[in-house]
Amino acid sequence: MKGIYMDDPSQRDQLNEWEKETLMKFSKKMKDKSKPFPCIPATIGFSLNQLRYCFIGDPRETTTIHELAKILSTYSEISREIGNYTSLIVFFETSEDLKATYTVQDYEQLFWQHLNSLNRMDHMDWPIEIPNDPHHPYWEFCYNGEKYFMYCATPAHEKRQSRHFDGMMLAITPHWVLQEFNQLPTRAKGITKQIRKRLLKYDSIGVHPDLNSFGSKNNYEWKQYYLRDDNTTLSKCPFHQANNFPKLEKN
Repeated sequence: MKGIYMDDPSQRDQLNEWEKETLMKFSKKMKDKSKPFPCIPATIGFSLNQLRYCFIGDPRETTTIHELAKILSTYSEISREIGNYTSLIVFFETSEDLKATYTVQDYEQLFWQHLNSLNRMDHMDWPIEIPNDPHHPYWEFCYNGEKYFMYCATPAHEKRQSRHFDGMMLAITPHWVLQEFNQLPTRAKGITKQIRKRLLKYDSIGVHPDLNSFGSKNNYEWKQYYLRDDNTTLSKCPFHQANNFPKLEKN
């Protein structure tokens, strides 16, 4: 399946076998009532069919990054037409040998390689209000002029099941979606408390200390994009702004 997919059971025949199986596993995770997925806005987006999906190649291949760049460019142009709970769910074709050999830290390196490569393929300036330094509370990843929150799940995560999936997966959420969520502060605060309660039940490890709210003094978005399976974290952000590097073509 090329491009962006809106789930419709009657249209699943256009997906190949690994894509169908992956989507079924994701749907099961979102629908599970006995073990509710912690991110409540994500489950709302799923139930409203406002999530959009894409299926791309092996995360180790350069061609896969080019696929992702094209799809994210398209999504950035249509996301506001979809609804206030939209996210782009990116499924990588993750082979059995990759699952068997890659650790949480290996996937972490892959994740940051993708973000750095995406940045080098991005020919649009970042919004002027975004600081260049990822260690600033207001820094966040941008692409095609849009600000995004990034989430990564992998097969290697075990204790942190909220970050586990059968294959490497990204959930890319536009910043404006999070702004809409925070329009009603009391409601947003209540849902955030519920999310943390769910995390404590869902994971066999405590809530990661890096989870925080955008703009808070001790908040760093980049630290929340990829959470390890323990409470450790990188001391320095691996993202490098491409201002001083030649831009790459998307092909």
